[in-house]
Amino acid sequence: MSLQATKPFSRADHIGSLLRPASLLEARERYARGLLDASGLRAVEDAAIRAAVATQERVGLSVITDGEFRRENWYADFIGRIPGVEIREGTNPAFLHTAESTTHYVPKNVVTATRLRLPPHPLNVEDFAFTAAATARRAKITIPSPTRLHFHGGRKVVSRDAYPDLEEFFADVVAIYRQEIAALEAAGARYLQIDDPVLAYFVSDRMRAEIAADGDDPDERLARYVRLLNDCIAERSPETTIALHVCRGNARSAWISEGGYERIAPAVFGGLNVDQFMLEFDDERSGGFEPLRFVRPGARVVLGLVTTKHGRLEARDALRRRIEEAAAIIPIADLGISPQCGFASIVEGNLLSEDDQWAKLGLVVATAQDVWDEV
Repeated sequence: MSLQATKPFSRADHIGSLLRPASLLEARERYARGLLDASGLRAVEDAAIRAAVATQERVGLSVITDGEFRRENWYADFIGRIPGVEIREGTNPAFLHTAESTTHYVPKNVVTATRLRLPPHPLNVEDFAFTAAATARRAKITIPSPTRLHFHGGRKVVSRDAYPDLEEFFADVVAIYRQEIAALEAAGARYLQIDDPVLAYFVSDRMRAEIAADGDDPDERLARYVRLLNDCIAERSPETTIALHVCRGNARSAWISEGGYERIAPAVFGGLNVDQFMLEFDDERSGGFEPLRFVRPGARVVLGLVTTKHGRLEARDALRRRIEEAAAIIPIADLGISPQCGFASIVEGNLLSEDDQWAKLGLVVATAQDVWDEV
């Protein structure tokens, strides 16, 4: 039996972020205007997280998160606090797609302006400890992938003065992530999720062309990212579960990339030493299940079958049929179900209601009970 197979595995999981309640959005606005201090904002966050934890428990989830309620978006609050990193206004337009339209947006640039240094304090330990103390169930912490430090711009966003040799940059990134993972483990964390929409961008011809314009070969860059991720998690405890979440972008119910996993499956599914993959499969944007044949033996797969892009509730019978389809490729014992992404990768959240959100999470739990008789 593989080591992964002996670790706890939740059949009904979720990606982590939840819609921010009105009280928290109001407090953030007051804080931004100087009408509320940091301790006041944290008190509102604390209350909102406790309420969200209680609702997750009532819905029946066995995995609990803080909803990312202390974050502005999925990556900036973590990566922006790494000494040496600057988050600047971007210059290169990209595209956000919804079911109805396509719009331009400009992603922010994550720039390594000076030599990276180890953060003086852990970045997520305090947040994890609060969530873990608020529940007796399995608490999960989400962290952004280190690929976000490099993807949008490649060599151009890493100072040549600080890093004439780019491999030294990657080595410093690894040291930072190993320190953070070790600190989280020391605080009791045994379930860490790395969020990496960047990996799915490699399925897009348009985004691969952008990589080539940066001066890189897309397949070589993808292979380098796989090595980077493996190096970051290489020293984790044998008791710690590392999950990798891959999506195609998620902001206000919009997405960035489209395409099935086939193009990246050998490198990502076969090459990453994670314990489980949390994969987007909510509609045709993600393609079919065939690429799952590349998943490394022993790794589990959580199927993101329930969309967070809209509030319409999926049919439970249809979800069960899709799980059966995937089980023709991956043993059903190694499968679970979740929403395809978070409900609020950015603070404004996706275009559905809180009632819709909880109904979808309840559907995930009910489907898991139907299929596996456990959550």
